[in-house]
Amino acid sequence: MAAMTEGFAGLGLLLGTYTPKLDEKGRLILPAKFRGRLSSGLVMTKGQERCLFLLPMDEFQQIYAQIRQAPVTSKAARDYTRNFLAGASDEVPDKQGRVSIPTHLREYAGLDREVVVIGVGTRVEVWDAQAWATYQEETEPDYIDQAEEIFPGLSF
Repeated sequence: MAAMTEGFAGLGLLLGTYTPKLDEKGRLILPAKFRGRLSSGLVMTKGQERCLFLLPMDEFQQIYAQIRQAPVTSKAARDYTRNFLAGASDEVPDKQGRVSIPTHLREYAGLDREVVVIGVGTRVEVWDAQAWATYQEETEPDYIDQAEEIFPGLSF
């Protein structure tokens, strides 16, 4: 489907939408366009909206540095940290570009065989195919309004 353009490869941006299938062992073959950025390792964890985040190690380290700054006295910060880190799994893709998705993360995201893998700039998200289709149906109508609200003055 869509692919990361050659011009963005040097920036390490993860872009595009792909539809690989999980194998019988719960392994995901990473799209070829993402392998260079993720080949040295990644952290897989719960994302929002019941998807998984696959974070390159350097991106995970930046996020973790921000999480560490949250006050331990904040219940919301403790809850978020526990959810984000307790289920996380560090993985290194094999020579075929496959990563194993632990059972608890597959269950969290409702992953079976049909998945959608999207590049969201600094991370990869893995979605159940039907959940992704539903999400797009629900959010696409608000796309233009969201751009104006979140990024005032942004023009294309």
